[in-house]
Amino acid sequence: MKKTLWGVALLAIFFSGCAQKVGISALEPAEVDRISQTKKVTVTYFENDRVGLSDKVEAKLAGFRLDRKKYFTIVSRKDFNDIIREQKLQNSGLVNPKDAVKIGNIIGAQAIISGRVSTPTLQDSRFYEKRVKCADLKCKELVYYNVRCTKRVSSLSADMRIIDVTKGDIIYADTLTRSMTNKHCSDDSRVLPSREMSGQSLANEIANSFTYKLTPHYKRFNVVLLEEPDIEYTDREEKLLEVSLEYIEQGRMDKAEQLLTQLIDSTNQKSYVPFYNLGVIKEAQGNYKEAKEYYGYADNLMIEPVQEINKAIVRIDTLIEKRKRGMEQINR
Repeated sequence: MKKTLWGVALLAIFFSGCAQKVGISALEPAEVDRISQTKKVTVTYFENDRVGLSDKVEAKLAGFRLDRKKYFTIVSRKDFNDIIREQKLQNSGLVNPKDAVKIGNIIGAQAIISGRVSTPTLQDSRFYEKRVKCADLKCKELVYYNVRCTKRVSSLSADMRIIDVTKGDIIYADTLTRSMTNKHCSDDSRVLPSREMSGQSLANEIANSFTYKLTPHYKRFNVVLLEEPDIEYTDREEKLLEVSLEYIEQGRMDKAEQLLTQLIDSTNQKSYVPFYNLGVIKEAQGNYKEAKEYYGYADNLMIEPVQEINKAIVRIDTLIEKRKRGMEQINR
């Protein structure tokens, strides 16, 4: 009996992992909301910037597109440096708010991004790894031995600051740190990265992370469909569900909608499965209002808790709020 139960449990786990899913792309607002009010920015040369972090940040902000539209307008940093010299101001990497207001108003920037970069660090440690090889051609005996290895941990930090020129206050200030670990053993061909190589790679990661915080973006995830009837279906109703899932898999959402609507009518609106699957289709299409309605119908028909429906009810309200905030940031 135990073996039988274990077999059923394993099958359930296997098939749950193979459930049909629909890809969703949902708009997420920028973490730093106020930057959406100051999209005309200049990026100063960062202090101690041996890895070109300021260049990387400027390039990523200048190149960022959302729905094929530029999000930021970049003011030349040459103008910033000219003003620094003309006004005889101190450029110590992290610009203070008072100077930022004066400079920003002259060059026409709404925000100034400044920073101070640490020196990339490397930390090596030595250890041994076990290996095994055949002692003879027929491999009747094995020989165990150790090889010498090196683990290299590289790190880079940067203090980043964004100042609102109009209000003269700090929009954002944080220290961003990234690290990477590489390994080389005496019997492999891998080469440990140099300080310069590590620094460049880590600077790219910091620039990506910083840009991500400042910009709305699309988050992609998968939502599971319901594939089994929740009430007793006729043969025709089972076929409607089966074929609707096939059309969804092929990207024919229009046809799937027709079949699921027929299934709702055929079951006298007593089955939550077609309501839920229609909600998933509408969510994938970005029609959150209709998706919420379908999920609500499914929720009302649900007697015992269904994980997928519960998740959908919570998720759709969150997506609606996030899209609202994201669109406000885009349209400012």
